[in-house]
Amino acid sequence: FTLTASNVLNEVVVLGSRSTPRTQLETTVPIDVLDIKKLAGAGAQVNLNQILNFAAPSFTSNTQSLGDGTDHVDPASLRGLGPDQVLVLVNGKRRYNSALINVNGTFGRGSVGTDLNAIPVSSIERIEILRDGAAAQYGSDAIAGVINVVLKKTVNRLSASVTSGEYNTRSNQIQYHDGQNTQVALNFGLALGEKGGYINFSGSFDDRKPTDRGGARTDVIYRRYPGGVDRTDSFLTATNTSRKNYSLVVGQSKYTSGQFSFNSSIPLSNGAEFYAFGGLGYRKGKSGGFYRLPNESRNVLDIYPLGFLPYIGSDAYDRSLAAGIRGKVGDWDVDFSNTYGQNQFDFSVLNSVNASLGKASPTSFNAGGPKFTQNTTNVDFTRGFDWLHSTNLSFGGEFRFENYQLKAGDQNSYANYGLARQVGIDANGNPILVPDFGGSVNTLFGPDGTARPGGAQVFPGFRPENAVNANRTAASVYADAELNFSKAFLVDAAVRYENYSDFGSTTNGKIAARYKLNKTFTIRASASTGFRAPSLQQRYYANTATVFTSGVANEVGTFPNDSRPAQLLGIPKLSPEKSKSVSLGFTGSFGKLKLTLDGYYTRINDRVIYTGQFTGSNAPTASAVDKEIYQLLSLANATGAAFFANALNTETKGIDLIVSYKVKLGKGTLNADFAANASKTEQVGPIHVSPKLIGKESIYFSNSSKVYLENAVPNTKANLALNYSISKFNFFLRNNYFGGVTEASNTLANQQYYTPKWVTDLSIGYKLSKIVNLTVGANNLLDIYPDKIAIAANSNAGQFIYSRSALQFGVNGRYLFGRVEVSF
Repeated sequence: FTLTASNVLNEVVVLGSRSTPRTQLETTVPIDVLDIKKLAGAGAQVNLNQILNFAAPSFTSNTQSLGDGTDHVDPASLRGLGPDQVLVLVNGKRRYNSALINVNGTFGRGSVGTDLNAIPVSSIERIEILRDGAAAQYGSDAIAGVINVVLKKTVNRLSASVTSGEYNTRSNQIQYHDGQNTQVALNFGLALGEKGGYINFSGSFDDRKPTDRGGARTDVIYRRYPGGVDRTDSFLTATNTSRKNYSLVVGQSKYTSGQFSFNSSIPLSNGAEFYAFGGLGYRKGKSGGFYRLPNESRNVLDIYPLGFLPYIGSDAYDRSLAAGIRGKVGDWDVDFSNTYGQNQFDFSVLNSVNASLGKASPTSFNAGGPKFTQNTTNVDFTRGFDWLHSTNLSFGGEFRFENYQLKAGDQNSYANYGLARQVGIDANGNPILVPDFGGSVNTLFGPDGTARPGGAQVFPGFRPENAVNANRTAASVYADAELNFSKAFLVDAAVRYENYSDFGSTTNGKIAARYKLNKTFTIRASASTGFRAPSLQQRYYANTATVFTSGVANEVGTFPNDSRPAQLLGIPKLSPEKSKSVSLGFTGSFGKLKLTLDGYYTRINDRVIYTGQFTGSNAPTASAVDKEIYQLLSLANATGAAFFANALNTETKGIDLIVSYKVKLGKGTLNADFAANASKTEQVGPIHVSPKLIGKESIYFSNSSKVYLENAVPNTKANLALNYSISKFNFFLRNNYFGGVTEASNTLANQQYYTPKWVTDLSIGYKLSKIVNLTVGANNLLDIYPDKIAIAANSNAGQFIYSRSALQFGVNGRYLFGRVEVSF
């Protein structure tokens, strides 16, 4: 078997067409097919994002660190575009997005993606990746392409596996044995009746421990007040602690998850079929924040004499159910379905404090969180005709309901109990103060003389005024045609009209063609327009959060796009992103060697971004607008305001190459596969600032945001995989190339470039018996790490040894694993 995105290039696929299935070499657009069972059986990766990251060069996803909720939901992208510009389907039906929006310093900042890791790998038969714009066929989000997860249909077979491993690595002259991960996976299918009906069940349990590749901080840990004299050395001696005890944790987060899914079909009369699939999932996560030092206003010495490392906890719930009927109505194939999905993400804060409560503060908090619900109803009609050589016509409609809710946290998670408002002056001339969460007078101060901040440290909870319950609907109709002018010449055309209740309508089209030059070569090309509707999360998300810039903590308020602060700054209401895409490629079949080569270009106008922090002023000379912004931010316990806005246009250019070769070698079979993607996304034209913000472009779209967009993940990825099977043994060797990335710093001089790296995976499988298979191996066998940070300003006083903003393949090092599989 083959273990890269190429898989078997004559694999039959249906994605990208609603009519005749075709092989990958015959489609009008590039499509990858991955056999997930074989990928998961040989590799160290156990979740879907990481399996795809190491198998498909056009796909990128990395585990984040110190990114708040993003530590728990890995952002993923296709062809270098955003996490929200790829559409995910399950069995051809639209998958719901995550409730979480990425607002901290990570790739995909400001976007909402789909949590692929919520789908148990044991339930998946294969993954189909359409690497071409497809909004005219599938609707919003499909600008970069479509990922279709095809679930298993097997019956009368039970399979189970246990995978366990840990990082065995050396970094910065320290040997680590951490990040232990154990996964138990099950799959079982039953036949229903005697006419091909089935129900297939899958489940998995995953327990992952955290890692830490951070360094010991080098700056001042303890100051004595008044005076602020550095007493770090004497403090460390008196407390018998080291600098590492006061440092943050850099690495993967901890989580425990359980997932269940099913896939079923029941034949009905006259060739009709009832089908249903769905699942439940729960994930509990825990990730670290920045350390709060002992003698500062954010700490309460009565609770944490040595300061504290706060943690963000998460409880993520996934629920989905799809059901439908397929059959014939006259000469038409008809598919009527309804698909429901929901993701809920609850934040908690652990080992923390609300400093404004002093020693009465609890140490854990319920911070609230978002919930996203989507319900999609589809009806599709398809029919073949004898026109030309052959013709297939399809049309249909879709109605989608979406709901976004944001729930407030407990009062102690967000309130500042040290604020008051002045109501008068007493007989002695002293101000009369009344406690008021929205007051402007600070009454509590820390040892360092600064005001004690309110809210839970590391992640202040969502406030009641942030809470929202917003709905929208989207209705669409589409038509597409597949015209075979001859055996050699095929043309696909599609048009789709959509109307959203919150922003209006859009019409998009696509045309694609394939021509067989001879038995060896085929050329193909496509052109399309597309769009992405701003998510409800982007429209309605609001919160006050702790954001660290160069190690300095600030409270930043994120306000809805139609809020008063946004109106004051002249930021217009969100509108759809619009795209134009073209691609040109060819395929070749040379006996046992097969290849595809495709180039592409995508222009996206009015991309939605998450802005930098705008700050007001209360100075006497400040403008009326700045003063009002200052007052509004104070009410939100914030020092800066950020928004979502249609701010810029981008161009993405790239090329995909896939080569597959299969040959008998001795008594065994060798599969050799090479796959590569090179892409470049760039901002084109000026930033779309409002008239009131002219001259503040660097805040609207900062230098660091530009890097997150263009260079924070590899623009080039490749892998060469060799798989040799002989007798009871299977040997798998894969070399992955990850291109260079750039540090996401607002200071141009600090934007360090991290050079490309090769990462080697190796595994050996042995079939112990007819039902038992054993596999041992290593991911990152040679223990390769990214370049170390060479610019001190990027290390946060030595705590970051490797970049947290620019990720190639992670910072955890070599991972050793073993797997036992049983199937009968």
